[in-house]
Amino acid sequence: MKACPDCGRLYPAEAGFCPIDGRQLINVSQAPVASDANDVRIGQVICGAYQVRRVVADGGMGRVYEALDLAQRRNVALKVLHPDVASDSVALERFRREFEVSKLLVHDHIVDVIDFQATGDGSYALVMEFLYGEELRSALKRETVLAPARIVRMLSQLAIGLDGAHARHLVHRDLKPENVFLCQTRDGDIVKVLDFGSVKDKTDTAKKLTVMGTTIGSPYYMAPEQAQGLDTLDHRADVWALAAIAYECMTGRVPFSGNNGPSILLEILTKTPVMPTQAVTNPRFSIPPAIDGVMSKAFQKNAALRWSSVGELADRVGQAYGLSGSHRDWVARTQDDLAATIAARLPEILNAPAASGPSDLDGGFFGDGQGLGSLVPGPTETDSAVAEVPTTIPGTDSKWLIFSVVGAALLVVAIAIVLLFIL
Repeated sequence: MKACPDCGRLYPAEAGFCPIDGRQLINVSQAPVASDANDVRIGQVICGAYQVRRVVADGGMGRVYEALDLAQRRNVALKVLHPDVASDSVALERFRREFEVSKLLVHDHIVDVIDFQATGDGSYALVMEFLYGEELRSALKRETVLAPARIVRMLSQLAIGLDGAHARHLVHRDLKPENVFLCQTRDGDIVKVLDFGSVKDKTDTAKKLTVMGTTIGSPYYMAPEQAQGLDTLDHRADVWALAAIAYECMTGRVPFSGNNGPSILLEILTKTPVMPTQAVTNPRFSIPPAIDGVMSKAFQKNAALRWSSVGELADRVGQAYGLSGSHRDWVARTQDDLAATIAARLPEILNAPAASGPSDLDGGFFGDGQGLGSLVPGPTETDSAVAEVPTTIPGTDSKWLIFSVVGAALLVVAIAIVLLFIL
C-alpha cells in the first residue's frame, strides 16, 4: 500500500500520485498519521487490527474512517457507532444484523462486509471494503440528472445485487441515493448497494426488531405499505424505492415531496406523482413516453399491481429507451455502447405514442388489495405495454355511493393512524 503524505489517503501499490493533492505517494509505512485533537481515534489501532488514518464521513448513526488493515495490508472502511447509538440496544442489534446479513450476501454489487467488533472505547465497528468513487446522492447534487445509459446500467446492477437478497426473503427497506455507491471506471459505473441495517427479514424464523406500525426507511423513497408500517411489506417495497431513485435520476426531483416527514408520507399515501415526461419543462436528456407507463405501474399503491421484481423494473426502463434484451445483458455492456444504442433508437421512440399506465384507483390505499382499489378490476398486462383500465366510477349506482362513503372514512382514519405513529 501507498499513502499520500498530505491527506493520508491510502492507495494500491501501483498508484503514483494522489489525485486529490497531486502529491507523489510514498510507502504506507513511511507516511506518518497526523493526530487530530477532535478525534482521538486518528492514528490509533482499533480492534487490534485496523490503524485509523482519517475521517471519511459522519452520519446520524456513526462516523466512517479509512483505516489500514495491518494483517492484510489493504485499506478498509470502519463504520464506528456514536456513543449514544452504541448504548441503544435496538440500534446496536440493527448494526450487528447489518454485518450478519451482509455476510450472507456476498456479491459484486453489494458492499463487502469484513468484520464486526467492539472498539474497546465503548462502541462497535463494522469493517467494510473501501470503495473509490461517490454516493449517487453526490452525483445528483453535482449533475442534477443522469444520462439514460448511466441510469439503465445502474438499475441493472442494482437489480442483480438485490435479486439475491430478495431470493433469501430479505428486503433492504432503505434504498436511496445515499445507499447507492458509484465506483467510476472506463466502462461506466460499478454500482454497490450499501447499508443493510434496516433490512426486513421475511423468513419464518426472523427476529423481529420493528414493532408493527413503526415506519423504517427514508420518506422520499418509501412505499405506501412501508409508510403505514404494515407487516405485509415485501420485496416490492424495494421495487417502489428503486423506481423513485430512477425517477429522480431522470427528472432531478423526487416523485413525492413535502415540507416534513408526515407531509411526504401523506403524499405517498394519497397522491399520484407527475409522470416523468411532464415533470421537466426542458429536460437535458429526452424521456421516452413509455417511461410514464413504467413508472405508473411501479408507483401503484397496491404492491400486487407493481412490477414483480427489481429486475423486471430495470428491464422495462431499458426497453422504454429502446434497448433489446434484459438487465443482465446490459450489465455486460459499456456505458458508451448503451448510450450509442439509445441515441440511435431515441428519435423513433420519442415519436411513438405513449403506453397508458394503470389508473391510480386500482392501487388500493391499504397495500395488498385491502383498500378501495380492490373494488376496481386490475389491469391485464400485454407483452408490449401496460393495458389501460377504466378510470371512472359510475355515479348512479347506489353501491358505488356506499363504497365511496365508506372508503373516504377509511382514508381519513388511515391518515390519522399514520400521522399518530410518525409524530
